[in-house]
Amino acid sequence: MRALLRGALVAATAVTLLTAVLTPAQAAPAVDDHAMGSQIAKHEGRGDQRIVINTDPSAQAVVYGIDVSGHQGNVDWAYWWNQGKRFAYVKATESTTYKNPYFAQQYNGSYNIGMIRGAYHFALPDRSSGATQADYFVNNGGGWSGDGKTLPGALDMEYNPYGSTCYGLSQTSMINWVKSFSDRYHYRTGRWPVIYTSTSWWNQCAPGDFTSTNPLWVARYSSTVGTLPYRWSYYTFWQYSSSPIDQNVFNGAYDRLQALANG
Repeated sequence: MRALLRGALVAATAVTLLTAVLTPAQAAPAVDDHAMGSQIAKHEGRGDQRIVINTDPSAQAVVYGIDVSGHQGNVDWAYWWNQGKRFAYVKATESTTYKNPYFAQQYNGSYNIGMIRGAYHFALPDRSSGATQADYFVNNGGGWSGDGKTLPGALDMEYNPYGSTCYGLSQTSMINWVKSFSDRYHYRTGRWPVIYTSTSWWNQCAPGDFTSTNPLWVARYSSTVGTLPYRWSYYTFWQYSSSPIDQNVFNGAYDRLQALANG
């Protein structure tokens, strides 16, 4: 009996020690911690493939960048700068329950290496209003400043990680939710948020016309961008792969990216 108790104690101690040495990036992801595109890749596939893209022939030049979240931990920004990345979006918040614990290192680190950076919010529209989540985003890193190096915040709209595709909302309700977030963000910052989504999800869940206000960031893991979401005739950003990190392209020359940052 004593031998069994000693064995159980040793096993329990080993589990405790193992748990203690795990860093946040090694441990299981927190509840409400979803990376941009994680649910699109899950439902639409191909996010983990390395893709060589043919950029839009109408674009005279493009700029390459990445997006990151807490899942990347402390990012080696010098490495990605040397890979030719010149902009970055960093996850700040999700719903009103999550803040990226690595946000300062990622947001400030990308800026300090010379990148134009912005923040994004992963929406959970069934949890609270769009305006409420916009306030949470702005209050926790998602604001904007006219320093020439800060992009407008991005609203990440994608498949529900926890249930029904459209979060149990009708198309009209979802469109109104996005408008509530967008209007509140504009009121707080003077900028319209970029809308990140996939064509499939948007056309199914939120087929509203935001073309006159919100830049489009479309996710499609392929060598071509394909059909765009409802009413958008061009994209501003395109997330084309998540391997080995989320890869993006800005549809324009560097001076146009600077113009977007400047407002």
